[in-house]
Amino acid sequence: MNKHYETLELNRILELLKDETSCEDAAEMALAIQPSSDFVTVCQLLSQTEDAFSLLARFGAPSFSGLRNVNGPLTRAAAGGALSQKELLAIGATLRSIRTLYEWRSHCSGVNTSLDYLFESITVNKYLEDRIFACIISEDEIADKASELLSDIRRKIRAKSSSVREKLDSMIHSPHYTKFLQEPIVTQRSGRFVVPVKAEHRGDVQGLVHDTSSSGATVFIEPVSVVEANNDIKMLQGKERDEIARILYELSSEAGTFAEAIKLSYEAAVKINLIFAKAHLAFKMKAAKPIVNAEGEINLHSARHPLIDKNKVVPIDVSLGEAFDTLVITGPNTGGKTVSIKTIGLLTLMTMCGLLIPASDKSKVSIFDKILVDIGDEQSIQQSLSTFSSHMTNTIDIMSQADESSLVLIDELGAGTDPTEGAALAVSIIEYLRKKGAKIAATTHYAELKAYALDTAGVTNGCCEFDVETLSPTYRLLIGVPGRSNAFAISQHLGMDEAVIENAKRIIGSNNRDFEAVLEALEEKRHELENELEEAAKATERAKKMESRAQSEKDKINTLREREMDKAKREAEKLIEQAKRRSSEFLLELEKLKSEQNDTNVTEIAKKTRRAIKNQMGEMDDLVNPQELAEHWDYDYKLPREPKAGDAVIIRGVGEGEIIEVSNDRVYVKSGLLKTRVKLSDIMLVEKKKKEIKPQRSVYRTSSRADSDVTTELDLRGMNTEEALQALGIFIDKCVLNGMSEVRIIHGKGMGVLKKAVQEELRHHPNILEHRLGRYGEGEDGVTIAKLK
Repeated sequence: MNKHYETLELNRILELLKDETSCEDAAEMALAIQPSSDFVTVCQLLSQTEDAFSLLARFGAPSFSGLRNVNGPLTRAAAGGALSQKELLAIGATLRSIRTLYEWRSHCSGVNTSLDYLFESITVNKYLEDRIFACIISEDEIADKASELLSDIRRKIRAKSSSVREKLDSMIHSPHYTKFLQEPIVTQRSGRFVVPVKAEHRGDVQGLVHDTSSSGATVFIEPVSVVEANNDIKMLQGKERDEIARILYELSSEAGTFAEAIKLSYEAAVKINLIFAKAHLAFKMKAAKPIVNAEGEINLHSARHPLIDKNKVVPIDVSLGEAFDTLVITGPNTGGKTVSIKTIGLLTLMTMCGLLIPASDKSKVSIFDKILVDIGDEQSIQQSLSTFSSHMTNTIDIMSQADESSLVLIDELGAGTDPTEGAALAVSIIEYLRKKGAKIAATTHYAELKAYALDTAGVTNGCCEFDVETLSPTYRLLIGVPGRSNAFAISQHLGMDEAVIENAKRIIGSNNRDFEAVLEALEEKRHELENELEEAAKATERAKKMESRAQSEKDKINTLREREMDKAKREAEKLIEQAKRRSSEFLLELEKLKSEQNDTNVTEIAKKTRRAIKNQMGEMDDLVNPQELAEHWDYDYKLPREPKAGDAVIIRGVGEGEIIEVSNDRVYVKSGLLKTRVKLSDIMLVEKKKKEIKPQRSVYRTSSRADSDVTTELDLRGMNTEEALQALGIFIDKCVLNGMSEVRIIHGKGMGVLKKAVQEELRHHPNILEHRLGRYGEGEDGVTIAKLK
């Protein structure tokens, strides 16, 4: 690996990536990754990783189990070679893994990704996969159903073996042979069935000797009676081997036919495995996709070094290449300077490898042709080089390679020699690299470089914060702020004599004292600004919460208003329906009056008609405008005097009424048939209407309706079904309004059509509690008795 990349520990990141892969080839590809300096390629790689990360989050991880490189066996099979059972099983496992991967993608429906071309390169071969696993059980066993001939051969072998065992079992249990046997068992030697005979009785059992025990006390004899059967078994076993060889060759030939398609599918699966390994690593690092550019602009937010424990690492915000091209980082040892520039370099390399980086969203990373690094102690004993010399050797090499597409990271620039000369050399090196267009991040202890960064356009200071009270670094990187030399403060905190510290301050000279004073003032100002910013952030957060609550209340009010509007609409529709029904009743009443008209009662009929018109119009007006009077309620109204019984009033939310009784702060009022008790604040005194004025109306019921003649019996005989049901509906409504509890409906017996219609109507009517046919003395089947709710 490039030594600069190794210095930034990219190799350790690739090792972590390798651990996330599932097959050897993907692991090798992970270790062999090289950062790309091509902008389009990097963008494609990052998109692939981000898409894989998204698929992981939505659908879980795909399985790559069983995926292995079978290119060698496939090439041999394509050339006509026969493969072993182990090799064919490996091919089957790879085919199964490829199919599982393809099916997983098909379940992620409705999502288009930059990985689709790889999934489309996969060819599923379920036929060959099933053939292999149907024929081969394990590396040592072929299934009986691999072919009909193999099944037949094995069936014959089992039958012959069973026959031989039966003969030998009969022999070993025979009283004649029992005394000759070492043990009454049947065993095998060289694939032939034998019995163990005592050595001294070998001549008493006729047969072939196949083996002798290690002690010589037992000989294993194949009795003459089973020699022929054992020979048959041997021949069948030979045929079995030949058939197995034929089956393996046939499977190998088929695998060779599909070799190229399997190889291409395998290569695609390996690439997919590597991409998902990147996604797994991103998940573990809590990484995000950066915004990529090729203009040398880096702006990292909450960036974390990926090789430091995530529970201990302190995130940093760092920028380079936008407002300035050189960042000079100062601060105490072990304060995090080196980690900061390593984080810049390593996250840039990770981006160029197509890896998501452990930083917040919208972090910006640039692509560079070269990343040149001098970090660490490069002292070489073999070459007799001091630390300064080795660093200068590296720096000279960096200076020779750097150009406008280079990122240069140098730790402790100019250190290891005389401070005055080292500082001057460091400034000169930075100037040289800036002229070549490189983007530079360097760490130093020299105050001269702090001053140089303050005075030079395009160069800015950065420092790693140090808490003097606890004598420990915070590891926070502050951009635009030079670091202080905390030697005096630390010494004083540790208890050094004040006179010694004051003498040291005099020795370093007024210029250095003034510079440190300026830095101290800047540090105090920065803390003040940070506190103010924190307070502003808190105030903004409070304002956002208040705005959110206000919006929530507004939404609740809007929802409530919409509900009330819907409720009002439903009530209006209900009133309209009631008005329509009352209109129908009114027309039916008119028709009935008309049918009753004759020469003798024309005057009476006319009076009834006028009365019905007035009553019906009053009821319909109440239905459509039930709150007419209440809507004009005066909320500032105060009673002009004490109310008394008989006063006419308007009742809030109800309408007109009359006081019946006064009791303390409440009154009993009557509105139509409604009697209730209300507060004094809910009534308004009005002038009592004269008798000839239109009868008083209420929401609940009119007086004209209550005064109408209502009987508890309805005769429907002589009407057709439609007329009878219409009259029945009006009759029930009148009875309900007048508080009737039971009614009698006469429909006659006849053919039973009218009775059936009446019964069906009563069964579904909302005001009917129950109904029955009349009993003896009530009209029997010719009437129906109904109870009202």
